[in-house]
Parts: sequence; structure tokens; C-alpha cells
Amino acid sequence: MDRAMLKSKFKQACDILRNEIASVNYIVQLSWMLFLKLYDELEDEREIGAKLTGEVYKRKIPPPYRWKDWVYKDMRDEEVIDFINNKLFPFLRNLDGDEESELVATIFRGKEIQNYLHDGYVLKDVAKLLDALELKTRDDIYVISTLYEELLPEIGEMGKYAGEYYTPRPVIRLMVNIVNPKIGEKILDPFMGSAGFLIESYNHILKSKKVFTTKESEILKDMFHAQEKKDIPYLIGIMNLILHNVPTKHIHKVDTFAEDVMKIQEKDRFHIILTNPPFGGKFDKRYKANFPIKSSDTELMALQYVMRKVKHGGRVGIVVPEGVLSNTTGPFVRVRKELLQNYNVHTIISLPKGVFTATGKTSVKTNLLFFDRTGPTEEIWYYEIQPPEGMKNFTKTRPMMDEDWKDCLEKWKKREVGENSWVVSIEDIDNDTYELTPRNPSKLKKKEYRPPREILEDVMKEEEEVMNLLEELRGLLK
Repeated sequence: MDRAMLKSKFKQACDILRNEIASVNYIVQLSWMLFLKLYDELEDEREIGAKLTGEVYKRKIPPPYRWKDWVYKDMRDEEVIDFINNKLFPFLRNLDGDEESELVATIFRGKEIQNYLHDGYVLKDVAKLLDALELKTRDDIYVISTLYEELLPEIGEMGKYAGEYYTPRPVIRLMVNIVNPKIGEKILDPFMGSAGFLIESYNHILKSKKVFTTKESEILKDMFHAQEKKDIPYLIGIMNLILHNVPTKHIHKVDTFAEDVMKIQEKDRFHIILTNPPFGGKFDKRYKANFPIKSSDTELMALQYVMRKVKHGGRVGIVVPEGVLSNTTGPFVRVRKELLQNYNVHTIISLPKGVFTATGKTSVKTNLLFFDRTGPTEEIWYYEIQPPEGMKNFTKTRPMMDEDWKDCLEKWKKREVGENSWVVSIEDIDNDTYELTPRNPSKLKKKEYRPPREILEDVMKEEEEVMNLLEELRGLLK
């Protein structure tokens, strides 16, 4: 099937679902249906492979529950809905026996993962459109995975989840380029969301080494790890990983904060951690005991988690709101002190407001924080990414693109100092607050040397406004 036909059928299915299902739930419906179609095809391949070697493959999802059985079965509209709700879903939720069966069961046990279509005719119509997608080559998969990725920002736009688990891909690609994952390194995203960090890490490794030995291919299967506690992001993350051919063996539906960080041993740690934790989320009070420094701020607890979860010599890239770098209350100061004294904070990249606007996040100021576990911090290289010329911030109509961080990456390689980049020595960081807020010295100097005439004009303008207000007040008193 050519690209145009693939896109046409996929978009047709999406349009039908948008018209029938409110809010983000149409993406949930699309995700579980697409998952079952792809999983059915995977089991078909396994069945054929087993026959060639004279073996018998036992399907995880056998008839009458397998995708093609019910999609093409002659059933009345009400029978279709009854089968999905009262037979298919209960069967999938009770799958067990091995890790893969448990993964499928975990997806469908989620309370928010359900059938949102009430018209059997429409459901069959969408199912047949999806089934007609002939994903026979990597190019075919790439087309559909790209189209699926384009839907994900809508999750935030619709407001239901405030975009908390979708990170713009240009931000992820910049972080992956700096952290530079390599074959054989265990990679973790403890707040998976739509799985963008694992997907881009996988792509980065594939680009750096185009041919893999059999042993390296086996190593790849064990490299990618993630955790996610919410039903919908877990489903969407799994679906996205499958579309991008990233192994899902170590993707777990758990609350990351439930782990006692004080009991983590070196064998439990990872070479690389890349993540965008929830900002301002609700932190379960039960889990405060799992952390040495107590706080109700999820972003601060997430930073403590990754600090203890990275191996000695390992590398971390994490998205943090500006408050993590600037807040001078006790817990924030103590975490930053530990970070600087025990970890090498080598890079902080300041993002302008608006980077996350298109995903539904509030326009909070965010930064990309990079550190490794190789010893204390000596100096930090800062870079301030600028919005497009003539704009104050990125917007939904002009979001951040890869081209916007090219200069940053080139200067980072040599730790160059320029108009938008500077270096701060550990000696220059306040020993009382350990504040790490990005303050571009180039801009500070510009403010310091404003022309005297300009300052005088501002003062006179303000004085004139004050006099006008006094005259109005005098009139009122009369």
C-alpha cells in the first residue's frame, strides 16, 4: 500500500473516532484497537515461523478473541458491542502465564482503558479501516508511527491531562544528543508518558551504528526500561514503542515514587536516565518516607529519585521547572547542595516560555538539567535558547523545532561562551542557597548600561502620569 493510501485510511479512522468520541478518549480507543491489530499480526508471524521449524506456536490471544476473528465475524451491531465489553475485555484482563501476557493484561486492566464506542456498526467500520493498513515494511510502519505521533499533542490540548506526559520531540532529541546513549547501556525513563525518550534513544543508537551483530541485537532487547503509573499514558507509551519497534520487555506500570530510594543498590541503577517528570502533581503522602529529603513537590522528589537511580559514572538529562533551580526553601536548597557536592552538574539549558504550550502545559519556565555521577561539580555551562526572531516565546503555531537548538548543541560540544552561553564556576555559586537560576551575563550588562536619556525619559513619563492622577484626585475631592 502506498503512503497516500496509508495516510488516507488512518486519517479516515481518526476522523470517525473524533466525531463519535469526546475529548482524549478517541485516542485511547484508537490506541487499543491499533494495538490488537499489530499484536495479531505479530502472532501471525510467530505462527508461520513455528511451522517452518516444525513447531507449534500457542497464541496468547486465540480465537474467538484474536483481532481478525471478531473484526470480520458476522454480528449484529448490538452483538459487537456486547462481545467487546463483556467477552473480549474480560478475557484480555485475565491473561497470564508469562511477561508478555501480563503486559497485555496490564494494559486492559486500566480503569480508563475501555470501549468508548456504543455503535457496533461504527466500531466495525473503524476496525476494518485499521485492518486495511498493510504494515509490511519498516517504511509503512514509519508512516503510521509518524501519524500517530502527530496525534499525541492533542492529549494536552484537550486539557484532560494538562500535557503532563507529552514532551515535544525537539526537546527530547536535544537531550538525547547531549546524553548520547550507546549500545549496551541500560536506559530508564521513570515517568514514561508517551515513551518519547526511549524512542529517540533507540533511533539515536540505530543512527550511530547501522549494522548490529546477533549479540548486539540481543543486547538491544534488554536496554530500554520505563515506568508509568497512569492507565492512558501507559497504553499510549506501549503503543508508541511497538510502532517504533522498540522492545517493551522492561516497561512497567508502577508508581515510581513507591520505591524506597534509600534502599537502591548499584545493581538496581542505570547508565542513563532521561525523563520529564510531572510538574506540580499530587504526591502520595505514603511515599514521603521513601526519600531522605521530604517535600510535596513532585518535581523535587523526581530529581531525588534520578540522583539515586543513576549508576556511578552514569548520565542524566531531566526537564525541571525553574523553581527547582531557584526556590530557596529548605528542601530545595538541601537537594541542590547534595546535587552539586556529589554529582557533576555540567550543563543547564534554559528554555523560553511557550515550549510546552502546544501540549497543554501552563507557560511555566523550564530548564534542561544534565549531570553525571562522576564526582562534584566544578563548573556549569549554561545556554539560553532563543525563540524565533521577532517573537517573545514559542507558540502553538510556531513551536520549537530541531533547528532552534542546533547552535546550542554545536556550542555545547566545545563549551563555548557567547551571547547566549556562559560558564559559572562552583566558587561563584552561593553557599547558602546553592541557587542555579540561569542569568545570562550578556543581558545583565545590557540592562546595566541603559542610555541616560532613555532612563530620564522614562522617569519624566512616570512623573507626568503621577501628576495626571493627582489632578484627577483633586477634581474628585472638589
